[in-house]
Amino acid sequence: MTTTSKLNKFFVHVLFIVASIMSLTLLLSCKKSQDIDTEKNHVSSYSSEVLDKWMTLQLRLIKNATGVSNHGFARHFAYTGIAAFESLVPGLTSTEKKWSAKWNGLTGLPATLKSKNYYYPANVNAAMAAINRSFFPNANATDKAAIDSLESALTQQFLLTRSNNEINVSAQFGKDVAAAVFAWSETDGYKNASAPYTVPTGPGLWKPTPPANTAPATPYWGNNRTIVAGSTTNTQLNAPIAYSTDPSSPFYQMVKQVYDASQVVTDDQKAMAMYWRDIPGVSSPGHWLSILQQVVSKEKAKLDKTALAYALTGAAVNDALITCFQTKYQYNLVRPITFIREVMGYSNWSTLVGTPAHPEYSSAHASLSAAAADVMTKLFGSPQTFTDHTYDYLNMSPRTYLSFYAIGEEAGMSRFYAGIHYLPSITLGLEQGRKVTANIFLQNH
Repeated sequence: MTTTSKLNKFFVHVLFIVASIMSLTLLLSCKKSQDIDTEKNHVSSYSSEVLDKWMTLQLRLIKNATGVSNHGFARHFAYTGIAAFESLVPGLTSTEKKWSAKWNGLTGLPATLKSKNYYYPANVNAAMAAINRSFFPNANATDKAAIDSLESALTQQFLLTRSNNEINVSAQFGKDVAAAVFAWSETDGYKNASAPYTVPTGPGLWKPTPPANTAPATPYWGNNRTIVAGSTTNTQLNAPIAYSTDPSSPFYQMVKQVYDASQVVTDDQKAMAMYWRDIPGVSSPGHWLSILQQVVSKEKAKLDKTALAYALTGAAVNDALITCFQTKYQYNLVRPITFIREVMGYSNWSTLVGTPAHPEYSSAHASLSAAAADVMTKLFGSPQTFTDHTYDYLNMSPRTYLSFYAIGEEAGMSRFYAGIHYLPSITLGLEQGRKVTANIFLQNH
């Protein structure tokens, strides 16, 4: 073989090696790109651990918060859930993304760029930290430090497997989402909910109830903007049973049901009333946030489904309370304790738990609980059994249910056994809450 032939063979061999390396490099590059795209577009590949940790902290923040009414925590629940959900939008499916269009007036969300590689747990972490700082500005120093500590600890955990740039890009997106959601929340009308209000007077109308005789709470809460447009359509109730002091009248008999039940209340009924008192505790919205956290854990739900459940359950609770308070202050119906003492003549009669400082009809516990229970049923189905451990830390025995629907029903009925609601206020309140959830899901189909 000539020298020229040997050289030609050598160069062909070199070119083959170079071409092979280039092909392998291109293949690996494509695979890496495909891996990134696959991960970017499937939030469902992540566990809900990051949201579980933030739910735990938010429940702590709610417990320790001051100056917020019980029902007021529905806003914290709803807007925080939406911040979590929206922080994940770049990687959600087209079906999941449809929910973003349903938030009533939300604008200013950051643009999602295909060129950005998001690490979704970091998106959520930053969004939850920012939105909780905004919603709990008066938290004590220890709780404020807990927000910072959790955010930092999770960030350090993420940096073990992800680059600084990826985490920073993700965190910035989460912060921008939280800023937009909080700005939106500030325009929902809650600031005017306790504007000056003259309590109507007359037969059968609500008046401040003993022992505190507190002024009416948030009389204009029903004017708040809903989270989902159309959620309260056709949810207002007809007028309650006509007021009467005649012992043979339907109204008198309705009140007598409450009194008669109070004379034979069982230990379990008392335990039910105390369990759903929710104050002191985590508030009524907070109780359902705790239930949601337990459901997510039991179902091993992924990050996308957990965030959607967080947003929709909070929205349903919030919007159910809006329509409920519209009903309350439209009819201003007298509470049982007032009628039983002043009309029936049992001047020393009292309730098992304190009567909230707002009118009787409809039951807020029933409305919000039915709404939340129906969201969970739609998203997770009906469990064979579910045991609620929300108040284990208060040494209350956990309560077990055969369905989410049953949880909502018990929450409503607990107010009858507590002596603070008539049965129609509860049954119609449950119906009201269910209509809200039905409207919310109707909006997305």
